[in-house]
Amino acid sequence: MFDAVTSLNMKRVQRHLLAVEDEHVIDLVEKHPIAYFKSSVWFLGAVAVWAIAGWLYPTFTSFLVLVGFGLLGKGLYDIFATMMDVFVITNMRVFRISGVLTVQIATMPITRILDITVYKPLAGRIIGYGHFIFESAAQAQGLRDIKYIGRPDERDLTIQRVVQRAGLRGRMSSLESDT
Repeated sequence: MFDAVTSLNMKRVQRHLLAVEDEHVIDLVEKHPIAYFKSSVWFLGAVAVWAIAGWLYPTFTSFLVLVGFGLLGKGLYDIFATMMDVFVITNMRVFRISGVLTVQIATMPITRILDITVYKPLAGRIIGYGHFIFESAAQAQGLRDIKYIGRPDERDLTIQRVVQRAGLRGRMSSLESDT
């Protein structure tokens, strides 16, 4: 299933690449599986409500069945929203495509990245996820917080390599020789 989602996301991403400028994808970053945890809680809530509807409150059965379907719908929507939220690292920029019914695309050229903070909570350190916090010259942007990134240290190094290859930061040896 996840291979089909990756293929679908890659097709969505290809439409936004600057082919004339020879832009290509370096890394397509989908959410870590832990991001689906909240959706599973909605599903468990639906099952619990249906169990209660059939067992404890027979007079409110139809209302509780509708509440269960509402919880199930919310869980399904959250799953789709998580699957459709991708972060892309290219040779020229980073961008994020998100949204199920409406689509939001947030882009930041490599030249605008001032700082990346990688935040790894304890659970993230154990199972391999983290969050990115981007700092740029324009603080109000859709790429500030990217949550539930799998293998965040590797992804951070990938971005740093792209920035280095773009020639935006001098080599350490040239900086040291100036002092």
